[in-house]
Amino acid sequence: MTYARITGTGSGLPEKVLTNNDLEKIVETTDQWIMERSGIKKRHILTEGQTAIDIAEIAANNALEAAGVPKNEIDLIVVATFSSGYYFPSAACMLQQRLGIKDCPAFDVSAACSGFIYGLNIANQYIKSGTAKNILLVATEALSQVTDWTDRSTCVLFGDGAGAVVLSADSVPGIRSAHIHADGNYNELLYAKNHMYGSEDHFTKMRGNELFKLAVNKLSGIVKETLAHNNIDNSEIDWLVPHQANLRIIQAAAKKINLPMERVIVTIAEHGNTSAAAVPLALDVGVRDGRIKRGDTMLMEVFGGGLTWGSALVDY
Repeated sequence: MTYARITGTGSGLPEKVLTNNDLEKIVETTDQWIMERSGIKKRHILTEGQTAIDIAEIAANNALEAAGVPKNEIDLIVVATFSSGYYFPSAACMLQQRLGIKDCPAFDVSAACSGFIYGLNIANQYIKSGTAKNILLVATEALSQVTDWTDRSTCVLFGDGAGAVVLSADSVPGIRSAHIHADGNYNELLYAKNHMYGSEDHFTKMRGNELFKLAVNKLSGIVKETLAHNNIDNSEIDWLVPHQANLRIIQAAAKKINLPMERVIVTIAEHGNTSAAAVPLALDVGVRDGRIKRGDTMLMEVFGGGLTWGSALVDY
């Protein structure tokens, strides 16, 4: 039987860093207020002229190098994003051009913060079916371009970044399962409009308190679903690689599966919430600093606008 395994990871972060102390000069807030409510200390921000494609290219090249997979052996490119800056062409096609990869399918996935897990689910099916042998999956977001920097309730939360993985066909299990869900009835809790319908307001809007409660509930459910599907219990999980939206949500998720915070990859203090890029960024950090090793079992989980949510059980 053919399985999909993660053979390489990579990150792409803008050089510009915006700290909580910097934000104190922009809006009425404090470093203490931001840290207590979110766990965020700083975030990376694109400079003028930079795009989500620029950092996606960096992340993709890092993942390809780590995997040792030549570009001409990539059979499919999937990019998770909602902030590429283009209605079309897709970010995947633009990234394909940047990388010099020719004549392979390339498309985007739009599922807000859950985009990477949605993309992982899709890539897993392509490899298991024998349709592709090597897939480049990238999540990239330029959230600073859809952030109202006068709104202290949202501008303190978001950052820009990209994370990437290469998935390759293998006889050894890698992606044990990936689970995705959505409920459009809650779409007004977290959204960002575009200008297509005459709206001048394209900034991210969020009803934080309601979203927090739903996130904890949905993530608890998806963890139970994932464990039951794979017929395992909490003790078999080596690492939790969660969405980096709020430290309190991460702590609640770890508590649900009785995992100490020492076994949780947390990058929110350095990156903020980078939407679809958050999970692959955290994964790359854990892999490159040596905490996540070959053979370790990881639980990934995410929750975002849509509402969308998902999880994956992965043997690295």
